[in-house]
Amino acid sequence: MKPWFILAALAVIVATASAPLSAQWPAYPIRGVPKGPDGKPDLTAPAPRTADGKPDLSGIWTRYEDPEPNGSASNRPPLVKGGNAGAGFKDGLPFQSWAAELTKKRTAQSGLNDPDGLCLPQGVLQYHIDPQPFEILQTPRKILYVSESNYGLRTIYMDRRSLPRLGSVQQYWNGYSIGRWDGDTLVVESNNFHGVDPDNVGAVGLPDTYLAAGWLDHRGSPYTEALKVTERFRRVNFGQLDIEVTVDDPKAYTKPFTVRVVQRILADGTEMMEFICHENQMFLKMTGRESKGAAR
Repeated sequence: MKPWFILAALAVIVATASAPLSAQWPAYPIRGVPKGPDGKPDLTAPAPRTADGKPDLSGIWTRYEDPEPNGSASNRPPLVKGGNAGAGFKDGLPFQSWAAELTKKRTAQSGLNDPDGLCLPQGVLQYHIDPQPFEILQTPRKILYVSESNYGLRTIYMDRRSLPRLGSVQQYWNGYSIGRWDGDTLVVESNNFHGVDPDNVGAVGLPDTYLAAGWLDHRGSPYTEALKVTERFRRVNFGQLDIEVTVDDPKAYTKPFTVRVVQRILADGTEMMEFICHENQMFLKMTGRESKGAAR
């Protein structure tokens, strides 16, 4: 098991340890789930559509990493595996030199400043690859992406507004996102992220909130405030959602790159849990930073 996953999982366990096991959200039957001859959900049935004919991406989704449900896809971008966005590339990600050094340092620290363990908003790709589920709530003018992990919330505007130029709006941990339909594919463009400053990565005494900024994956691959992300969401069938993520950050990488994540629908009526990360949070104490964390 990867060290980053051990730490992240420990943070989740500790944060929820006070709740009794009987307090899990009860499953509630979902209407409209197609059934096969055996009466079980048919996840290969056609994807549902909204009243305006668009694919309906609504639902609670969870990462489906390996093996691929519909076989290999050699002509597609590589899958993110083990919390590492560069796992599917022969030579890894195309880092700028400073970004390569920072990634090496973050990896060696085994997730010490991963925003997940610090109860901070995660990187856009981190939400896609976390073991906790996320929910998509789709309306014609706005799509909400709600992650169980750290209660992450993204708003995707569908009202034909333009993506604001870099620096023209307040930087967000989750970025500023606009969406449009390209046939049956939802294309989401995001920028104005709260990223890491490449000129200050080696400074001493920086707070954890700064060190936790700009984590693309759980390995610690960084991004800066120059980041632009393009996501392509495609509901292959009732049960599968493919997400392609193109990362374009000229300050951290020598060229753009694209990776892919596969999600599977939770069709058994499972609901997401309320996850208040700071409740009974023990990660700072366990890493010797409790008093410093409380002072901020």
